[in-house]
Amino acid sequence: MTSPNPATHLAEGRRADTARRRQRVLKALHDARAAGAEISVSAIARAAGVDRSFFYRSQHRDLLTQLHAAEAEPPHSPETGPGVSRSSLKADLANSQERCTRLATRVQQLEKRLSLALGEQTWRETGLGAPDDVEELKQRIILLEQERATLHLQLDERTQDLEAARAANRELMAQLNRSGANSG
Repeated sequence: MTSPNPATHLAEGRRADTARRRQRVLKALHDARAAGAEISVSAIARAAGVDRSFFYRSQHRDLLTQLHAAEAEPPHSPETGPGVSRSSLKADLANSQERCTRLATRVQQLEKRLSLALGEQTWRETGLGAPDDVEELKQRIILLEQERATLHLQLDERTQDLEAARAANRELMAQLNRSGANSG
């Protein structure tokens, strides 16, 4: 009767331990999907009782790929309704930042108009105002500047809408490509 080689015995034990950890990760990923819970490397590693570095080892890249695919999917939870994806939150944030920029520009334009109007009013009240024909030209200039600003804002909004539509189109195409690759 020969005793097994200790190195062989250790290697078999290591493989069995790795297989158990893989199963725990797969179960944690499945449970998180079913519960609509957070899906991230940290959350799944915590739920499976493994270190995050486990996902980045070359023999476990498939688990990392599955995790990233699940992370990109919107959560499915019948009680809470449709979920919010990270990409939709990023798009909302980008849109909000652009809106803030447009509003700040509009506030500056309004402040400038108010300053000009108050200056003109003060100018006239002091009796130092320009002749009426110059006043009419200035009023016409102000009106044209207002129209230009309005048209510029409309153009910006339409450009934003077009960019958002393009981004949504790219995201839909990426989803279609992923679903085509997964079904094929």
